Amino acid sequence: MQNLPVTQVLPEIKTRLSQSNRLILQAPPGAGKTTLVPLALLQEPWLDNKQIIILEPRRLATRNAAARMAHILGEKVGETVGYQIRQDKRISKKTRILVLTEGILTRKLQADPELEGVGLVIFDEFHERNINADLSLAFCLQSQELLTETLKILIMSATLNTKALANLLNSPGHNAPVITSQGKSFSVDIIYQADNSPPVDRWNLTAIISQKTMTALAHYEGNILIFLPGVKEIKQLEKELLSVTKSSGQNIIVSPLYGDLCKHQQDQAIGTPPAGQRKVVLATNIAETSLTIEGINIVIDSGLQRESYFNPGSGMNALHTIMIAQDSAQQRSGRAGRLSAGVCYRLWSESRHRQLHKHQKAEILRSDLAPIILELAQWGIQEVDELQWLDLPSPGAAAQARELLSSLQAIDSSGRITAHGKKMLSLGMHPHLAHMLLKAHTINLAETGCLIVALLTEKDILKDTFVTIQHKFKKN
Repeated sequence: MQNLPVTQVLPEIKTRLSQSNRLILQAPPGAGKTTLVPLALLQEPWLDNKQIIILEPRRLATRNAAARMAHILGEKVGETVGYQIRQDKRISKKTRILVLTEGILTRKLQADPELEGVGLVIFDEFHERNINADLSLAFCLQSQELLTETLKILIMSATLNTKALANLLNSPGHNAPVITSQGKSFSVDIIYQADNSPPVDRWNLTAIISQKTMTALAHYEGNILIFLPGVKEIKQLEKELLSVTKSSGQNIIVSPLYGDLCKHQQDQAIGTPPAGQRKVVLATNIAETSLTIEGINIVIDSGLQRESYFNPGSGMNALHTIMIAQDSAQQRSGRAGRLSAGVCYRLWSESRHRQLHKHQKAEILRSDLAPIILELAQWGIQEVDELQWLDLPSPGAAAQARELLSSLQAIDSSGRITAHGKKMLSLGMHPHLAHMLLKAHTINLAETGCLIVALLTEKDILKDTFVTIQHKFKKN
């Protein structure tokens, strides 16, 4: 077992889980919680040879966590440790640790609420507050209370509101234990913009960061990680940096990092660059947690991210570019101090930093609830307050979602799911789109419907969405 900070609390984790079916672990980035905790628990008597499921908020982190654990065991992925994400899985009969994205767990729970053969569910990086993580946790808590008392739940994160989470997990006469682990990090110098500097010009963002990158390359040694709000900015900056570094004769590798890249490109961004070369990684907030990007000691943070917000006018979510919260800024700067002392350039002032929200707003409080309400209907409940939530979804937003689902014939007047609603849910997309596809299929326009969905979801219509949806229709 690797000698990382979390190893100091592994005995306490084992003891607490042998006595309780709910536990909270707060451990900073670099502590080793994602890989070492599941491996340490694998032979515990209370697990009784059942499976451990570990939830990751992103596909890249899911694959990476499985690969690291398999490497520690000296095995291939798909043996003791496997993973499953949308359109990709490596699992065998030997698999005891299964790493999933949260949406996959929701599907497993809907198919088998008791999670037969599963002894522990670990929610990793829970501070990201993915809407599917909140839903899966609510399902697991009810399943644990009503169906499977032996199922254990472990919630892990670097920056958690542990008081609120403990209140959620506490049960009558029993408080959920909270364990805190130290992290492994080095000092990071934070360089802010001057207090009198204007906010970063979003329309000229890539030019500003390109200049900052060349300054960092000239003043510091090592590799650079740049946080950008989205793929558009990553592609723009990649083009600009390749041009600048080529003209200056510098031997620099520019590596994009975001969810829709192929595995080879993602591995290139994460791995160590060849000897004699420096690497500049251009990432969305996918690189905030869970991933170890080798050799990074310089971070340039735009302070921006894209978040999904519900648009009542269109009845669907829309992306907005906003400033990050303080906890995200902390996570990002910490990437420069994982392996040695580092530096982080923040493209905002220190006074502006103090005005940022301490925590990002949970997705369940800002997103369209129609997919969640449809999942609840399939689960067999009609009111959101029948489940336990860290943040209770808005009653108004829930009512609006029910009205939409009723108009789409997905639920009946009592809020129960219909046969049409079950077909919509099986497609794994927003109810609006699923309804359109099913109706298009009935009038022999399924191919046209697939193209429209591909365009609306901003995927590669010739590679990902179109092929996936056609495959679903063939199965159904």
